[in-house]
Amino acid sequence: MTTRKRRGQIAADILPNRSRMLTSPPTQPAASAITDPAAGRPYESSQDSASPNRNLAPLTTRLAADGQLMVGGCRLEELAAIHGTPLYVLDEITLRATCRAYRDALKRHYPGPSLALYASKANSSLALAALVAGEGLGLDAVSAGELLTALQGGMPAERIVLHGNNKSEAEIALALEHGVTVVLDNWHDLELLRRLAPDRPRPARLLVRFTPGIECHTHDYIRTGHLDSKFGFDPDQLEALLRDLAGCPWALVDGLHAHIGSQIFELEPHRDLAAVMADALALARSLGHPCQDLNVGGGLGIRYIETDDPPTIEAWVATVAEAVVRACRERSLELPRLLCEPGRSLVATAGLTLYRIGSRKEIPGIRTYLSVDGGMSDNPRPITYQSRYTAVLADRPLAPPGPPVTVAGKHCESGDVLLHDAPLPPAASGGLLVVFATGAYNASMGSNYNRIPRPATVLVGDGQAELVQRREQPEDLLRYDLLPARLRSVT
Repeated sequence: MTTRKRRGQIAADILPNRSRMLTSPPTQPAASAITDPAAGRPYESSQDSASPNRNLAPLTTRLAADGQLMVGGCRLEELAAIHGTPLYVLDEITLRATCRAYRDALKRHYPGPSLALYASKANSSLALAALVAGEGLGLDAVSAGELLTALQGGMPAERIVLHGNNKSEAEIALALEHGVTVVLDNWHDLELLRRLAPDRPRPARLLVRFTPGIECHTHDYIRTGHLDSKFGFDPDQLEALLRDLAGCPWALVDGLHAHIGSQIFELEPHRDLAAVMADALALARSLGHPCQDLNVGGGLGIRYIETDDPPTIEAWVATVAEAVVRACRERSLELPRLLCEPGRSLVATAGLTLYRIGSRKEIPGIRTYLSVDGGMSDNPRPITYQSRYTAVLADRPLAPPGPPVTVAGKHCESGDVLLHDAPLPPAASGGLLVVFATGAYNASMGSNYNRIPRPATVLVGDGQAELVQRREQPEDLLRYDLLPARLRSVT
């Protein structure tokens, strides 16, 4: 059995092919304790089925006959009862629909070859790697852990790129061993490659990353395209770098990479990016590099709250594709393979988090706090980025709101607040809170702060819920602790 077949078998074992679900779900779902055939009324009346990033909730979000919320044919209350809370829930239909939206839009709008790479930093697991591989996408990784997850999940090595501004020798060696493309980010990368690549049987396939100097309106922490960034070579260094690499027989400079940020609602910066990258492409090819790939990164935003209005996936891809075609034709360049790296916009809307409400604290004339059984350890984005979310109660998702409440986490930090002044209906202890659009950067940025175990993740669809990541247990957190013998005598 070849390596490729073995990886494919791994992917099949991890995640059965259920692509039929996007068109015509079976009339008789498989028997399950959480199946409710009475569900059918959509939760979002203005849902955009072609561009899930523009919705607040997953595509399969429905109201059961009794008004309770369901996703993927599964009652959320049942999921919480079976798997506990906090609980991450991922909707398979939404994930597949978004993969196909990118894949198919690239085929429609770009006349050359193309490939969408899932930015797995958004949410990395064997199941997600298998799912996006099955939909024909590639993947970008930024660590040995993400790289191994992709490989073990069945992603072909030739569809993986390794990013990172401070790659270790071991990470680069792992990428070279498997034939993974390495994104050359800085001179340190180059020195490591000089030591590791010449001994390999084939040249190292490289994408050169540079900062294009393009600003866009997003959070300062997630801007990566402006010149003052830890990522990529300065554009003034590009010619010297490419001349140096032209004399390295161990290096195959097969493309260029630039990225301008994240959670972007603007399209114009991507037009500007195409022109900058086409100039760099012309330079690289003039120096003898094949440069078959042009990787424009990702960054398309999603709808977290009602007033968010991101572009559609179709509009984003069309803008990028048309800009690249125009820029290349103006410079008489053969079209490269167009790569992009959706992360948040691919997985965020497919995910939600379930919490149990616990204590309530009313401060007359100031604020009412509702505390839940999770917080900054399973969603650090509010305390890190001041991120906002939409939330409802699982048993009364359309009930009119009462006085605003602040939803606080259980961690020992005053800033551990998930939702400020949330318009929720009156809620009591034991109620189930649903927070939408948590599929990206929640699980992947989570921690064990206060020694709280990480939540489980279930993949839902067709009335079935499959556990794809187990819940940590408190004893798991002691696995790597060592107690020196001299301290055991302390009483």
